[in-house]
Amino acid sequence: MYERGHGKKTASFFCTIYYYFRKEGKRMQQQFEVIDHYLMIRLPEEIDHRSSSEISRRADHMILDREVSDVVFDFSDTKFMDSSGIGVLAGRHRKISCFGGKVYVIHADERIRRILRMSGLTDLVEIME
Repeated sequence: MYERGHGKKTASFFCTIYYYFRKEGKRMQQQFEVIDHYLMIRLPEEIDHRSSSEISRRADHMILDREVSDVVFDFSDTKFMDSSGIGVLAGRHRKISCFGGKVYVIHADERIRRILRMSGLTDLVEIME
């Protein structure tokens, strides 16, 4: 039987996952990919009302239909995020925590980190260096 959640994750684990997600340094065309029970979501340059609804819809579909234990949001390309982006992260936290999973944030610049701190999301998501 599949069990969601696989214990504490380390920064080196995410570096390994990120290597595969980047496919030898070249950007993948997909924004969503499941790797080793992690839903990896590479976010767009701008997360606003228009893009957040599509991100939420696709993420929810994959969380429910695939064997996903945790969700990783990759902010490498993101330069702007409004309140709807906060809703994306909070909503995926609510959904994945029902299965014992966590939400992780990787490659967030200082502006995004500040938004996460000010919104209180740092209590819900784990920011990886």
